[in-house]
Amino acid sequence: MPAPSTPRPAGVATVQLDDGRVKVTQWRLAPGTATGWHRHAHDTIVVPITGGRLQVDDGRETRYAELTAGQSYSRPMGVEHDVGNASDHEIVFVEIELR
Repeated sequence: MPAPSTPRPAGVATVQLDDGRVKVTQWRLAPGTATGWHRHAHDTIVVPITGGRLQVDDGRETRYAELTAGQSYSRPMGVEHDVGNASDHEIVFVEIELR
């Protein structure tokens, strides 16, 4: 996987459920922290608990995305990226991986 130009401290990932059919992980990103480079091995649904601004690096470009609390979205398997908190407050979201 590509490496970010400037590594960021890691956010906190807490697995809430992993039963073989789905994996549910809560992410807590303090300002300036990131998920770290990863590739989605499964289709994934993201449920933002808080709103905020994410910095998304896919190895080719860096872009910004706004999260809205409660407004879910999905990502197909194979997506590779590093997601960081570009807000001045903590961002919390839940990832649901469909297996």
